[in-house]
Amino acid sequence: MTPTDRAAYAKLLETGILVDFEVTKTQIHEGPDAAEFSMEIQLRFPPDPETEECDLRWGAFGFLFIVGAMSFADARPREASVIDYTENDIFQLGDLIACLRWDGHALTFRADYIRGRRMKTDVVLRTDGTGKLVTSGRGKAAVLWLERLKGNKTLQLVPK
Repeated sequence: MTPTDRAAYAKLLETGILVDFEVTKTQIHEGPDAAEFSMEIQLRFPPDPETEECDLRWGAFGFLFIVGAMSFADARPREASVIDYTENDIFQLGDLIACLRWDGHALTFRADYIRGRRMKTDVVLRTDGTGKLVTSGRGKAAVLWLERLKGNKTLQLVPK
């Protein structure tokens, strides 16, 4: 990784972890089989009391980069995608850019398969300070990503 890439990663991570958000609703939608359900998480990015603007104005790309990186790190190959899979790969800046689209009043991140990893992760960030995170066939991983991003510890089994 070049020093320029390293600096860009650091800036995206720095801004992404500072974005204030709330989970307003979580839904599970049945899939073709029990393991293929999708999870939809509605998000709200509250306005700053002083400026009345939400953090997406300056932190949207950082937030998307962190969610993309966590999704990529947890993703595994499925069927033929194992050919492109490398165990110690990382989510790259080019991956973020390739997954971004501007759709009307929303910045959209859509990741299907990236270098053999089955990500199936979509994020929509709207100009009104709302958004949603949708995953398919990823279990409840998205909830854990958001908990980690908020700095909350996840529950772990304690050995007897």
